[in-house]
Amino acid sequence: MRLAALLALVLLMTACGGSQLPPPPPGYERIGHVADGDTVVLQNGETIRLVQIDTPEVFFRAECYGEQASAETKHLLPKNTLVRLERDPATDSVDHFGRLLRYVIRSDGLDINVSLVADGYAAPYFFEGERGDKAPELEQLALTAQRERVGLWGACPSTPYAPEHGVDTGPPQ
Repeated sequence: MRLAALLALVLLMTACGGSQLPPPPPGYERIGHVADGDTVVLQNGETIRLVQIDTPEVFFRAECYGEQASAETKHLLPKNTLVRLERDPATDSVDHFGRLLRYVIRSDGLDINVSLVADGYAAPYFFEGERGDKAPELEQLALTAQRERVGLWGACPSTPYAPEHGVDTGPPQ
């Protein structure tokens, strides 16, 4: 009987929100889920496209290293991760799909956009030539990753460096 009462209490608390996390602190949001390597959805429903970078595709036309890039973003941003969103004043605020264009900074200070490029999961992408505040850093990191054949640059060796057009790694290998 006690076990049944305890179970009922736990179920009631869950139904009433007893297991919910507190709201994020001012200036922060929580990750709901990662859609792919360069797109995340916040718990509040907003979709964020990581600005100034591009990862290989996993949907529609799957590309070489797309699954790995998506897995890395999921690893870096598990559900409920606290993040700060940073707008780049040199770029558009929203893309043509209605996604917010932002740098995603984890609460521990890790800049996800920069990290993905440095580790070869993404390449710089300067849509319509818009070069944001972090463009020089992103380019330097990408060229180093390419030279050292890190990540997509080693796994998909024919990938051109083309920051004005986004990354195109070709079909999965």
